[in-house]
Amino acid sequence: MEFVIITGMSGAGKSQAMKAMEDIGYYCMDNLPPALLGKFAQLCHQSKRKIEKVAIVADIRGGIFFEDLFKGLDDLEKEGITYKILFLDASDEVLIKRYKELRRPHPLNMNGSIVDGIIEERKLLQNVKNRADYVIDTSRLTIGMLKEEIAKIFLKGLELEKLTISVVSFGFKHGILLDADLIFDARFISNPYYVPELRDLTGEDEKVREYVFKWEQTNIFVDKVVDLLEFLIPNYIKEGKTRLVVGIGCTGGRHRSVAIAKEIARRLEANGHRAIASHRDYKLT
Repeated sequence: MEFVIITGMSGAGKSQAMKAMEDIGYYCMDNLPPALLGKFAQLCHQSKRKIEKVAIVADIRGGIFFEDLFKGLDDLEKEGITYKILFLDASDEVLIKRYKELRRPHPLNMNGSIVDGIIEERKLLQNVKNRADYVIDTSRLTIGMLKEEIAKIFLKGLELEKLTISVVSFGFKHGILLDADLIFDARFISNPYYVPELRDLTGEDEKVREYVFKWEQTNIFVDKVVDLLEFLIPNYIKEGKTRLVVGIGCTGGRHRSVAIAKEIARRLEANGHRAIASHRDYKLT
């Protein structure tokens, strides 16, 4: 029997992860008290339906019951059931934004500060995160991207490293990328904005990409950035970092930075890393 425990920060996307698991054939149960993991596994094993793949969401909503998680995992091992832990995470800034958009209180601080609730939850979940087999940072993932990540792990059987690399394009005129770990300035490259037939396009368009990469300095720049990241990534992983945000900036964030961010993410992914390109400002004028 394949047994997956989905856990992580409140607001990080566990419900969407559970739906993704259902889509690839897992029998899913939400908010099961961890103390019942062993008994639930027995029921699945004895079921006439011959349930072979199970995914359980167990998180801080279980209150004091969540403290029994490690005991519940021990019970699974006693039953001879192997399991994997999928931990969903996101940056504090993104979690706060999601809570505000939904107008929901944090489960650990129903009548108080969302920030205090997030801080307390991180402390409570640190040991679980350390034991996780897979950590997915959803800060910059769409629902479709999250589904793709889960399919890579549980459907295609790919072993993904725990570090998620977000390559984010942005425009300096709209402000610096505040959550970036590394920032690279691409404003030295010839600007497609001043080419009339390219002005209204973005770096998502092939014509803009061809223009940006026809310059030798663009290709040298991308080669050197990727080379630096290849040096840094294993060292970040060694230090336990699970999220790396790489900012690629140009003037407006519509042309050069978009095309370059996509290419850097493509190369990193081709090298076996979990890399995602996203664009903060490309829809702005």
